[in-house]
This record gives sequence, C-alpha cells and structure tokens, in this order.
Amino acid sequence: MPFSTATIAVPHPARYLGLLTARRDPEACVEHAVDGRATITSRQGTCVLIPARALDVIAMAADRAALADLQDTLTRHLRRCDGSEDLEITWTEPVAGEDMQITDPVVGDYLLRHCTGADSLLGELIVATREATGTAAGMQIAADEGAFLTMLTRMAGARHAVEVGVFTGYSSICIARGLAAGGRLLACDTSDEWTSIARRYWQRAGVADRIDLRIGPAIETLRALPAEPRIDIAFIDADKPSYPAYYEEIVSRLRRGGLVILDNVFLGGRVLDPAYQEEHHQVMRRLNDLITADERMDSVMLPLRDGITIARKR
Repeated sequence: MPFSTATIAVPHPARYLGLLTARRDPEACVEHAVDGRATITSRQGTCVLIPARALDVIAMAADRAALADLQDTLTRHLRRCDGSEDLEITWTEPVAGEDMQITDPVVGDYLLRHCTGADSLLGELIVATREATGTAAGMQIAADEGAFLTMLTRMAGARHAVEVGVFTGYSSICIARGLAAGGRLLACDTSDEWTSIARRYWQRAGVADRIDLRIGPAIETLRALPAEPRIDIAFIDADKPSYPAYYEEIVSRLRRGGLVILDNVFLGGRVLDPAYQEEHHQVMRRLNDLITADERMDSVMLPLRDGITIARKR
C-alpha cells in the first residue's frame, strides 16, 4: 500500500479540512480526531488531513495507480475549496511500507549528536555486538533510545524493573544505571550465547549485582512472579508474536504510575502498511490498538527509531 504526502500552504487549514470532508464521496467514511485531524476512507483509498501551520495531507491506496487516482481526486477537491486552479499542490513520490525510513540518516545523526551520548564502555559493547552477531546487531537499541531508557527509569524512581529481551545487554545497562538505590532488574532472555556478552559488560559497567538474568521462556518467568503490583518499569524488546502475552503479564503486576515501554512498534514501517499480513505484523497492529483502548493505561507512541510506545498505569 504506497503512500504520498503533500503540504498545502493555505491561510485557514481547518477550514479547508472542513470543506474537503464535506465534499467527500457520499459512501466514504469520515473520522474526526479530537486534535482536529480527519481521516477519509473510501473505495479509492485513505486520506488523512492534518491542520497545522499548513494543511498536511497523507494519501494511501492499494497500488500506485489507485494512489494516482486518489491524488487527482484530492487535488481537484482542494482546488475547488480554494476557488482557484492555481493552488499549488505537490505530492511526494510514492513510498511503500518497506521503503519508508522512520528517521532519515541525516536526521538520525543529528538526533544522536544532540542527546547524552554512549560512554566508552557502551561504545565498546556496540563494537563487540557487531563483531559477534553480524547482521543480528541491528537488534541492539541505539544510543538515544538507551539514554531515554535511563532517563525514564530515573524519572520513575524505579526499584523493581523487568526487561524482556536482553540480547547483548546494552538496554540492561541503561536501565540498571537508572535504578534507585537498592533497585533490581529482572532480565529475561533465551540465549546463553548472546547474554554471555551481556554478563561481561554488566560486570565492567558495575551493574552486575543489580541484574538477575533468567534464561528460558520469558512468559514462564513472568507468570511465576508474585501477582501483586510491584513492577515500577518494564521494557519489552523480544519476539514480536509474544508481545501481547508479555504486556498482559507485566501490566497486571505494574504498580500505579508504573511504566511499560515497548520497542519496535512500527516493525520497520510495515505495521503502517496493511499489505503486510504476516503473523507479527498482525499481532503488533492488534496490540497497538489494544494499548490505545486499554482503560488501565495512559499511553503515547513515539517515532523514536523503530517506534516506541510508553504506557503508564492509571
């Protein structure tokens, strides 16, 4: 399902949005969000209208031909709303989900240079992970995400933390460094090979005494925990089909005000593209919807790296 965007400089974006939704196909469905956005779904495809300093438009359709037809329809309607055929509307080249870059490399580099950077030990761990795991090294979180985890852990005043998915231990170090005095991190993974790297670097980082590593199916480890809500913060970054089960076991044990953070909620952009229907794509879409509707939690999804959701227990 390719998509394209346009930013239209008009004096009153919300007014144009209202006119455009009124001019829709009678069979189309319109959904208005509380922040002023509108989504129009029709046989041609889906259009999202975002009134900001200008009117931002996102058009999505089943294929490039259908997208071109939808763009043409939107362009004609917008010019009618404007009362001028001279209204400038320039669409970006179509991009499919697998080609979408959540952060352009230039932007990513700028972000990394404007956050608390990784120290020399974490830098060594990055290199060691790359050398030991090859292409799997992409599973390691980036430095800005690590800094974010440390900050959240400190802000939560966390003493009881849980991590599902250790890999080579980068995120474990970031969480452990943010724990309050006497805090402990329960780290769950299934790989002795990769966590052997983690153990070495935990020791060097001076946090090994704060981390309890459990090797085995994480769902069994979580289900064996006491039922009372005492978890302050949890980070989920493991096998995607099991995310809903991990989420439920953690939320039921999360204290009021506690946080659960889920990584990779975009799945490389594929979650945003309904053309992708493999199990992990469908599971993540359902979970993203479930968290949004979960009356136990307040949540926000952030476009940090491959997408992060932060949910706080009410």
